[in-house]
Amino acid sequence: MGFEDGGVLTAKNLSVRFSGKTVLDQVSFSLRAGEFCGLIGSNGSGKTTLLRSLLGFQPLENGQVMIDGKAGKAGLGSVGYVPQKIMLDAEIPLRARDLVALGLTGKRLGLGSFSRNTKQQVASMLREVGAESFADMRIGNLSGGQQQRVLIAHALIRRPRLLLLDEPLANLDIRSVSEIVALLRHLSRVHQVTVLLSAHDMNPLLSSMDSIVYLANGHAASGNTDEVVRSEVLSKLYGHPIEVLRVMDRVLVIAGNAQSNPCALNLAPNSLIKV
Repeated sequence: MGFEDGGVLTAKNLSVRFSGKTVLDQVSFSLRAGEFCGLIGSNGSGKTTLLRSLLGFQPLENGQVMIDGKAGKAGLGSVGYVPQKIMLDAEIPLRARDLVALGLTGKRLGLGSFSRNTKQQVASMLREVGAESFADMRIGNLSGGQQQRVLIAHALIRRPRLLLLDEPLANLDIRSVSEIVALLRHLSRVHQVTVLLSAHDMNPLLSSMDSIVYLANGHAASGNTDEVVRSEVLSKLYGHPIEVLRVMDRVLVIAGNAQSNPCALNLAPNSLIKV
């Protein structure tokens, strides 16, 4: 990965400051078509700020974003976005298929006034994300995993080149996490859509992601997992000794020496990484 011109997404030397505090400092990386990338970091590491910067919602102190070869907001027509928190009231008479249709029309609720072409596009998108069986249910009555499928469909209905997802796996059960990751991996390959997904825990993504952007202390390390998730790389990123352990295809990141201080960062002892 790294910085490359011509990728679907290129971030070069992005810096953001809040009230005199540096949140992102010279963050650079590039993603190619169809690449599945995990954006990993603890709470407060800058994951949401980075996504907002890529979307043009957060002003940059320094740096440049290129999306599909276009600078800044000119490339946003090529982006689909699933935000971290959406309050979906069960009483709102909005069906799953209505929400997906809004990704096309952005106006009216209900499919009655939509064209045949719009209805066909919505039906096709629901089918692709495995949401056909609950397409007519109210969005607020869906499970967390079902809602994520619908939100992904909403974000992809215009067939963007880049899909950004802010903590889509949060509060999902283990089965739903696995299914959503597999769905995103499938969509990225079939449609060559570039996926950048933020998460605390890299382990559910290990078998699916092509690359990782790891944030800590405002800085980023990027590359494939073997390049980035190494003791020397993360120790430099965090600014203190870090040990990386691999146990049964899982990864633990340990603060300090694992023998003398067996405590995963920000977690209880022996917990799997959620940083």
